[in-house]
Amino acid sequence: MAVRTFLFTFAAAMEKKKHFRAALFDLDGVVFDTEPQYTVFWGAQCREFHPEHPGLEQEIKGQTLVQIYDAWFSGPLADKQALITERLDRYEQQMDYCYVTGFEAFVERLRREGVKTAVVTSSNCAKMEVVYGKHPEFKGLFDAILTSEDFERSKPDPDCYLKAARRLQAGVGECVVFEDSFNGLKSGRAAGMYVVGLATTNSAEAIRPLCDEVIGSYEGFAIP
Repeated sequence: MAVRTFLFTFAAAMEKKKHFRAALFDLDGVVFDTEPQYTVFWGAQCREFHPEHPGLEQEIKGQTLVQIYDAWFSGPLADKQALITERLDRYEQQMDYCYVTGFEAFVERLRREGVKTAVVTSSNCAKMEVVYGKHPEFKGLFDAILTSEDFERSKPDPDCYLKAARRLQAGVGECVVFEDSFNGLKSGRAAGMYVVGLATTNSAEAIRPLCDEVIGSYEGFAIP
């Protein structure tokens, strides 16, 4: 029902008002169904270095590596950052990067309808090189790909989405944001954009207050 509701809203805007000109997608949990894998990785690190804080891997979802290190691996744990980065690099090399159900068909239809598309991710360029290696078609799905190197301030600050809108020459009111993490949803909302939350990482109930719509996947999306 949520998918159909969003489809009607989005299609009506496109058909009648030509409202949305740009679709901005976070990466993990939005384009790729990778969040469960990251939860496994960070769960192991947090249990090793922060056993006093169970569930920390859930709290840091959507944060950049710099944010995680500054908050949880500074001071006496600063010397562990290099080790964790090395582990993360190895882990990302062997991860499965499977598209969220229905994503490819959805984004291709958007592009045929003239809607510009962009990835707006807290991941860095090194991570994206892994993605490109596993999915040679990836760059062709988007008009722009913005990574953590492109932003002065990380999510939940709106900086990343505002820059993406400017890159695509779209107004704030012409952009729809697709996010899954709390920080990402807050970022899209702070940017003043229409926010669609994917319940791939957190429950629909948990993210609903931060979204205009909540969906489970892109399956069934179509623009008439």
